[in-house]
Amino acid sequence: MPRYALKIEYHGGPFVGWQRQTEQSSVQGAIEAALAELEPREHKIAAAGRTDAGVHALAQVAHCDMERDWTPFRLSEALNYHLRRVPVAIVDCAEVADDWHARFSAHERRYLYRILMRRAPATHLKGLVWHIKQELDVDAMQAGATHLIGNHDFTTFRSTICQADSPVKTLDRLDVRRVEGTHGPEVQLDVRARSFLHNQVRSFVGTLERVGAGSWQPDQVRDALEARARDACGPVCPSLGLYLAGVGYPDDPFAG
Repeated sequence: MPRYALKIEYHGGPFVGWQRQTEQSSVQGAIEAALAELEPREHKIAAAGRTDAGVHALAQVAHCDMERDWTPFRLSEALNYHLRRVPVAIVDCAEVADDWHARFSAHERRYLYRILMRRAPATHLKGLVWHIKQELDVDAMQAGATHLIGNHDFTTFRSTICQADSPVKTLDRLDVRRVEGTHGPEVQLDVRARSFLHNQVRSFVGTLERVGAGSWQPDQVRDALEARARDACGPVCPSLGLYLAGVGYPDDPFAG
């Protein structure tokens, strides 16, 4: 059975998340239903990472196994036809080796978080950004973020329902920048690691927003990290500003 890698873009608003759920709309379920239109049988696809309800993706990656030999172009076109009624798109497709795995072959996940800063309500960006009314101190947020880089016990920034075996992870990058967007200034956070704990990125952002707002000092982020206690974390930010922005592989299947 030939295996294909799919690069997927989606708006997370209508879905309960990536993972298939009985009688509830999920991104995985939508793609598997589209695959069943092409080859009528049960399909089970695997993704690089599961996103929660309301979280978006610019470049989620999954793989599927097909019985027929499809050209990548025809497979992506056919899937997009059957996905046309939902905000999910296959933006790239590539045939890969039988042992290639969207999750286990990956060495990096990249997330983007967007905060819109303006007094007026969000209209065009509603559901796509965390809207706050005050300006945030980006330099202070970056100073706080620096304490999180590296290999740490991230118990403080881990959901109580996280199923990971260990709270120890290595955070490779957490950059905070101000962007002058079309609809107003944004704070955008670029977060990169091999893997993440449940709610880890949203916990980072919620805590750093408190720093940017002046409620926390940057060094308090270090204190929260060292506390290794969930109640030391700042508020968890909303899911709607979070995007799975990319997945890295030793040999990028989409490079060609």
